[in-house]
Amino acid sequence: MLRFPSGASFFPPGVLPDARLLLWARGLRAFGDGFVSLLLPYYLTLLGYSALQIGAIVTATLLGSGLMTLGVGFIAHRYRQRTLLELAALLMTATGVAFILTTDFWPLLLIAVLGTINPSTGDASVFAPLEHALLTRTVGAEHRTALFARYTLIGALIGALGAQASGLPILGETWLGLDIKHAVQIMFLLYAALGVISLLLYHRLSPRIEPHGDAPTTPLGQSKRKVYTLAAVFSLDAFAGGFAVQSLLALWLFDRFDLSIVTAGTIFFWTGILSAFSQLAAARLARRIGLINTMVFTHLPSSIFLILVPLMPTLPLALLFLMLRSALSQMDVPTRTSYVMAIVTPGERPAAASVTAVPRSLASAMSPMLAGWLLTLSPFGWPLVICGGLKIVYDLTLLAMFRRVRPPEEERPT
Repeated sequence: MLRFPSGASFFPPGVLPDARLLLWARGLRAFGDGFVSLLLPYYLTLLGYSALQIGAIVTATLLGSGLMTLGVGFIAHRYRQRTLLELAALLMTATGVAFILTTDFWPLLLIAVLGTINPSTGDASVFAPLEHALLTRTVGAEHRTALFARYTLIGALIGALGAQASGLPILGETWLGLDIKHAVQIMFLLYAALGVISLLLYHRLSPRIEPHGDAPTTPLGQSKRKVYTLAAVFSLDAFAGGFAVQSLLALWLFDRFDLSIVTAGTIFFWTGILSAFSQLAAARLARRIGLINTMVFTHLPSSIFLILVPLMPTLPLALLFLMLRSALSQMDVPTRTSYVMAIVTPGERPAAASVTAVPRSLASAMSPMLAGWLLTLSPFGWPLVICGGLKIVYDLTLLAMFRRVRPPEEERPT
């Protein structure tokens, strides 16, 4: 078991060993997402595509993720979730290989729709709802938020390392004389290899964490209204986030400050580090003020910081507010996941995870093309301002609608 130097366990008490496999798989995917999210716009720029075309491909990746997650939501109660994760890992491998085999726009657009490329720092993929449902079954309610905090910590921390690894093609060009396009394609091959390793990890999951017995996996029933309302509110957040997914944020930095891919990788490494370690603070804060309050009152200032980023006249000042935003922007992720899993019945968890994830993916798919178009009109960074403003509206809406809907562990005794 992973341990801190003091001897304290990395995992909360009573966690089943399968949680470690799920966290390892999350880390591998995060590493791949970390470098692909930065190399994707860089690679497409090398191929001669415009910001609008890059925005279209980013939109296609998110749209495809949403449609696949929707499909999984319809069939998750009929199949073993481990099997569905294994199929998703195979698709990840095929996606990496496919990006190597073609450089034409329309085939790339199709691969973006059908594949698993993730242009954001979050886990906007078909993997997430399946892993969330299984992870919930590895821990008791008391420590659920803490485990999800570690899940998102692993994703953010390893994703930051992946962002730093996006500079490897430049090193390959400098030290080994590789053609830069071929060097980037090698990274897509690495992405495919990570899919194979994830497949092996999923194959080792125990059948005991599959829904069974008195809590079989079912479609949404008694929790349908709450879940659909949450999905609608989350969609606003996701639509806003699509204006500032990491791929497009990197593209804006490339254009506004003439950054290299190596410098951008270092910047996103540190933003990832900041967001990673804030995940652990989220669980402790949630125990004090509640899940909804944690989601809202950490998210509001991060949105304000994002609005300030394009207003800064110099790169150091822009990076300062970008770092401040990163230190708070992801604290709602483990709390949001824990909240959804807490307010539905155990059998509804896979369906609830998919239903809340699908509208997020579809909503986030609508905005990157708009952001790309805005970037062709002005280097100012209007997508960041729009993103921050809409996220503030989301935070206030979530607080107004759900502050009285408490998870079981926050219910006050009567």
